Amino acid sequence: MKLISIVTPTYNEEENVRDLYEQTKKVFEGLPAYRYEHIFIDNASKDATVTILKEIAAQDPNVKIIVNSRNFGQIRSPMHGLLQASGDAVALLLADLQDPPAMIADFIGKWEQGFKVVLGVKIGSQESWLLFRVRRFYYALLYMISGTELTKNNAGFGLYDRAFMNVLREMKDPYPYFRGQIAEIGFERAEIPYHQPQRKRGLTKNNFFTLFDFALQGITSYSKIPLRIATILGMIFSALGLLIALGYLIGKLVFWNNFPTGIAPLVIGGFTFLSLQLFFIGMLGEYIAAIHTQVLRRPLVVERERINFDTSSPPA
Repeated sequence: MKLISIVTPTYNEEENVRDLYEQTKKVFEGLPAYRYEHIFIDNASKDATVTILKEIAAQDPNVKIIVNSRNFGQIRSPMHGLLQASGDAVALLLADLQDPPAMIADFIGKWEQGFKVVLGVKIGSQESWLLFRVRRFYYALLYMISGTELTKNNAGFGLYDRAFMNVLREMKDPYPYFRGQIAEIGFERAEIPYHQPQRKRGLTKNNFFTLFDFALQGITSYSKIPLRIATILGMIFSALGLLIALGYLIGKLVFWNNFPTGIAPLVIGGFTFLSLQLFFIGMLGEYIAAIHTQVLRRPLVVERERINFDTSSPPA
């Protein structure tokens, strides 16, 4: 029997984890030809999430738990959980129930057809209209400027073959952009459309800063276009500035007494150039920060506890 690993990152999801577990268990009750393990990796929740998970794990050995020593964020912790899975295929399933667990059966069906990667792609959402449109615009922008063919409207929800996971383990990225890695590895993938339901319980852990971090991480990890734009704009504005300067010089020489130079053009031009410089210096800083993160080579997470794995202690 093939083993399917389900990986669910959690942080303060006490209102959802039991329901998620029950729905996932029900899916595999309808798939008797498969074994499964459900790995919950918790980012040091401050509510009763870990307590509830331990109660579930005590009754069901298919449930495995990793508890991190602190909150390592929404990028590093899910990746560490994926790398701990041992299944023939691994599915990433978030705890907020906005990614329907019932779709796992559809993912497995496509996987059995030979696809190494099967992704759930949002074609609609019951979340904020504005937020959904902003996400779609960002994915479209990233798709245009990226050097790899990224999947639009997918946040990692999907099923991944063991061959894909073996390549992913070799990448050893300390701050991975998982959506980009999917495209970078390049296995043929199937896409299953779905409408994302609204979060019914609990509050989203995303805020402006986490979303901004995701957005910049995608751009700096998989596109050099912003740096090229800075170079091109620098050349254009330098040429434009030279032409304006020559124009003013000629105008002043020809109409010496009647041609006022004025301070307004200097102020407007100065602020324009300064704003462009600050923007691209900030973008350059993001690229440097990404390099700095890679150089440090810190571990994805530090584990505090493991439950229902072969050993109860974290790996060396």
